[in-house]
Amino acid sequence: MNIKAVVFDLDGLMIDSERLVQKTWNIAGEAMGYGQLGEHIYHTLGFNVQKRKAYFQAVYGQDFPFDEFRAKTKEAWNTAIAKQHVPAKKGLYHLLDVLKKHDIKMGVATSSSKEYAFGELKDKQIDTYFDAFVFGDMVKEAKPSPEIYLRSCELLQVEPRHAVALEDSKHGIRSAYDAGMMSIFVPDLVSDSSDIDDIISAKLKDLDEVAQWILKHK
Repeated sequence: MNIKAVVFDLDGLMIDSERLVQKTWNIAGEAMGYGQLGEHIYHTLGFNVQKRKAYFQAVYGQDFPFDEFRAKTKEAWNTAIAKQHVPAKKGLYHLLDVLKKHDIKMGVATSSSKEYAFGELKDKQIDTYFDAFVFGDMVKEAKPSPEIYLRSCELLQVEPRHAVALEDSKHGIRSAYDAGMMSIFVPDLVSDSSDIDDIISAKLKDLDEVAQWILKHK
């Protein structure tokens, strides 16, 4: 396969954050009188802020107070992480060391903002592993558009066909596929892959298994 680069999603892939995000959406929704909004995360995994805003406005109307929702979820998030940091996903450090040892370039392609994402990478002390970063506020179109992965490959100076994307969301998988990359689905909140099985290179349970797969196919 001649794998020259691996590009990582962040939330739900490198860090175990999606369940906490879901909890903060419930807290914010209750405070705003909309009830628990956490179930909507299943429809918006991989979306950036703009696309998530459009989703909520489509569901609840153009007058949905998205800025207030964001502020309240951020407040709930900060309260939660003040008590306990978001943990790294199983196998993350092992996988990073394997890729580094074999001189495989590494990138990050996340729909999250630079401020949040880079903060999490530094908190886990892994920011120095990566050769390129593309954040949600650096692209015009969110996943499942291929823009973020095409930009990642461009910055890494590798052809998409020689790069592997690691994703926990179907929107991310479709983004990588349309960019011409190989992709590995590592389930988090969503485990059913029946509608993407024909476009993924593998479905693996954790990042330790990803390391084994990379070593076998590199």
